[in-house]
Amino acid sequence: MPDTNLKAPDVSFVRASRLLQSPRYFGELVPDLVVEIKSQSDKIKLLATKILKFIELGAIVGILIDPDEETVTIYRSTGEPTVLGNGDILAIPELFPGWELSITELWPPIFTEEETQI
Repeated sequence: MPDTNLKAPDVSFVRASRLLQSPRYFGELVPDLVVEIKSQSDKIKLLATKILKFIELGAIVGILIDPDEETVTIYRSTGEPTVLGNGDILAIPELFPGWELSITELWPPIFTEEETQI
């Protein structure tokens, strides 16, 4: 990244029009979309700070997925973060017009005891 930070997000997306060539390793540019997924050992504030740094450096959208709380926080340079929960729909029209995903589809399935004994 322009500030020499080498930390890559868990998931990133760069529009093809911004790629001049296929990098062999990590691309040396700020992605259009960054996604961080909280693991059990992560601190949510540190992940949010990392995403905000990407936004500050030029990312269009940042997404923080918290499986523990079953929330998705969307960061944009154009306003306050938006927190989505079960029953909400994730959409990123500025990068993926028409694409939508139900938040509940992000969480692993929970099997009942009967289903595990098949």
